[in-house]
Amino acid sequence: MGFCPKVCPCGSGLDWQGCCGPYLLGERYPTTAEALMRSRYTAFTQGQVDYLIATHHPTQRTPNQRQQLVQSIQNTTWLGLRVLQTQQGQSGDRQGQVEFIAYYQDPQPGQIHERSRFSKMRDRWFYVDGDQLPPVVPRRNDPCWCGSGKRYKHCHG
Repeated sequence: MGFCPKVCPCGSGLDWQGCCGPYLLGERYPTTAEALMRSRYTAFTQGQVDYLIATHHPTQRTPNQRQQLVQSIQNTTWLGLRVLQTQQGQSGDRQGQVEFIAYYQDPQPGQIHERSRFSKMRDRWFYVDGDQLPPVVPRRNDPCWCGSGKRYKHCHG
């Protein structure tokens, strides 16, 4: 395992050990679809390709997936995650959806706005696939997506 941040990159506000750390270290499995989605985002920020493949639904994996993930991780700096909505995906559910925005730089700032689908198999959540949604443009007085604490208009607006 590489760098272990003090504050978890997933945006929960929790420390690494109290959030995604135990999942990425293989100590336990996420109990909700949202927890899995957050841990997958953290895996992207940490370059944890094996975790990303292991948490992708087995029926959705591709032969060149590892190579694509490595290339994406090498070329992308992840800037922040914002969870917008969850549907189902709790510990007693079999299916779930999480809508999120992941902010990145590659080399220009951008975002992935997605409604992801998750499925639970043998008491483990897996990412299945997702629908790409239109970008969300913050209003001038909204907090900036980068987490600076500034208003969007004074930061990236």
